[in-house]
Amino acid sequence: MRITISGPPGSGKTTVCTLLGERLHYDVVVSGNIFRQLAKERNMSLSDFGSLCSVDPKVDKELDSKMVDIAKSADNIILEGRLTAYMLSSNNISAFKIYLYASKEVRAARVVNREGGSIEQREAEIVEREACEALRYKNYYNIDITDTSVYDLVIDSSMLNPEEIVEMIVSKVS
Repeated sequence: MRITISGPPGSGKTTVCTLLGERLHYDVVVSGNIFRQLAKERNMSLSDFGSLCSVDPKVDKELDSKMVDIAKSADNIILEGRLTAYMLSSNNISAFKIYLYASKEVRAARVVNREGGSIEQREAEIVEREACEALRYKNYYNIDITDTSVYDLVIDSSMLNPEEIVEMIVSKVS
């Protein structure tokens, strides 16, 4: 079974993917790691790299194409990424699609715990990044990132720990 996990920055996607992959013995592919590596290779912050992507669609399209190719080549895999559910759906690739979300404040606190900085700084970065991504996705793919109708399961991760989320998912995919 293919599983996609999507959601905004700080919603718990990567942590849940890792734990779920361990639980199900599935490989996990995290698009954010690829995106961060591309930013690092260019000596750019995520925000600056996102801005570059907003004027040069090649990076997004290359990443999305890689995720589709990986999904086509594997059955028991977890794919994490903001657009992965949409990309698989539009390419007629079956998957159980999950969307995690949490309040901006909770997500900012999680990012601070992971990467440092202040809550105010991280909230501002989240707002900027989400606006940039929403515009890119609409322009490049005509996708409204706020439309969750493509997902099989939508989870508010604000008050749940990662293990509780994994249990919810396992109960749905077993």
